[in-house]
Amino acid sequence: TWKFDVRIIGPGDADGTTLRTLASEVKNTLETNPLAGFVRTDWRQQVQKIVPAYNQEQGRWAAITREDVANATKRAFDGLVIGLYREGDDLLPIVMRHVEEERRNVGGLDVIQVRSALSTDSVPLSQVTDGAAPQWENPLIWRRDRRRTIKVQANPIPGVTLPTLRASLVEQVEAIEFPPGYHLEWGGEFESSRDSQVSLVPGVVPAMAIVVLIIVMLFNAYRPLLVIILTLPFAFIGITSGLLVFNSPFGFLALLGAMSLAGMMIKNAIVLLDEININLADGKNRYTSVLEAAMSRLRPVVLAAATTVLGVAPLLQDVFWVGLAVTVMAGLTFGTVLTMVLVPVLYATVYGLKEEKA
Repeated sequence: TWKFDVRIIGPGDADGTTLRTLASEVKNTLETNPLAGFVRTDWRQQVQKIVPAYNQEQGRWAAITREDVANATKRAFDGLVIGLYREGDDLLPIVMRHVEEERRNVGGLDVIQVRSALSTDSVPLSQVTDGAAPQWENPLIWRRDRRRTIKVQANPIPGVTLPTLRASLVEQVEAIEFPPGYHLEWGGEFESSRDSQVSLVPGVVPAMAIVVLIIVMLFNAYRPLLVIILTLPFAFIGITSGLLVFNSPFGFLALLGAMSLAGMMIKNAIVLLDEININLADGKNRYTSVLEAAMSRLRPVVLAAATTVLGVAPLLQDVFWVGLAVTVMAGLTFGTVLTMVLVPVLYATVYGLKEEKA
């Protein structure tokens, strides 16, 4: 799994050398960055191959075609399947090829016998070729949307998150000049996290509207809603502190944890505000109702938060779920303090309450 991933995309017939050159520039930028660990490209290293130079004139005199030369070299080195051997329920191919010693002897390529499809006689390969020269080729050529694409992949060093690594070199990478028809795309964890967060927007907006409607209907007033909304942003203090302590990025799962945390805090605030309304219905004044509600709801809110925090604690050792666990644990711990301290303060501020003197 590669957290850092940059795609360099060219045309469908893009030159492999050009793609590798552009990838090398990105790779050099990463290798000089102290926050980057092992760096590689998904095209791997080039491999060497031996290419016989077919002589068309001599091949015509010997009635040997390019296909005959290809079949002869394939038979000698890779082997040709000439049958199948059944072993139980398995069918094993029967391959005919030269012995291992001859296959390793690349210098003996000239004496490989080539047989024409129109004759039973064979001629040595050197008779229909102008020699064999080594060439370099790409063992893998990846494509994306039918366009040649090479990826530069890396992971940050231990203790460093991907956002930190990307922020340290994004300007250098995007400053590289690309020829016409070539461009760069960010992939890896950055792309997956961005796409996942964007996919949440269509569901978050209606959900928040429904939550606001329910709160207004429940209290038949807008000021309790205002108290709850003003409390939620302060929860990011706890979330940020927790992520910094555990050195975890605010990724997609952390975002899910923050959304879940918002629901928990709204629930705790509703419980407290509802208790205030119960005290008011019993004939108590508003100031006393706030104080008694905060004291009476302290134990249930703390116990509920503690059970939730302990419930997600085992996820801290999981690399995948650690972001969600840290967000819920740190955010809910700090959010409990917010609920029992900030909600009464905001309630008193919104309603303009003052301490009553005996």
